Amino acid sequence: MTSKADLNSRKGLKLFLGSAFTALSLSMVLGASVAPVDAKEQISIIVDHAKVMRISRPAATVIVGNPGIADATVQDSQTLVITGKSFGVTNIIVLDSAGEPIADALLTVQGDQINAVTIYRRNDRISYSCSPNCERSLTLGDNDEQFGSVRGQIEQRNAVAAGTTTR
Repeated sequence: MTSKADLNSRKGLKLFLGSAFTALSLSMVLGASVAPVDAKEQISIIVDHAKVMRISRPAATVIVGNPGIADATVQDSQTLVITGKSFGVTNIIVLDSAGEPIADALLTVQGDQINAVTIYRRNDRISYSCSPNCERSLTLGDNDEQFGSVRGQIEQRNAVAAGTTTR
């Protein structure tokens, strides 16, 4: 003998399965023609490194969301060179001559962790690049004194190389 509770639960199950089947059928039919709204290409770059980005049509306008994080240079009409400048996340949008988007990508710029050694002394951080010998490196987030010292040495070296130093 079947109780009222059994009949009600069977009706509920049939109703649930019918609704689920309808939803699945609709999603299969509609899903084929609808692209995800947030689908963006993701590009990862290391600070002070460059990456080539090829696009399908000639670029007329290149927009970098935060030029302090990354920079883009047009190599030719369908090739961009993206350079990581600082840690962070930004985006790049490339438009054609009609203002239509060619590319819209998320850029993630990270530090180079290969051959890197980081020393922490309380709140101070000092970074070294070890390949194969360890030398101080100019790394965002390092102790101000360390960063300034390394930066000064790099600037002096570059001035000597360019022939603009008075020493």
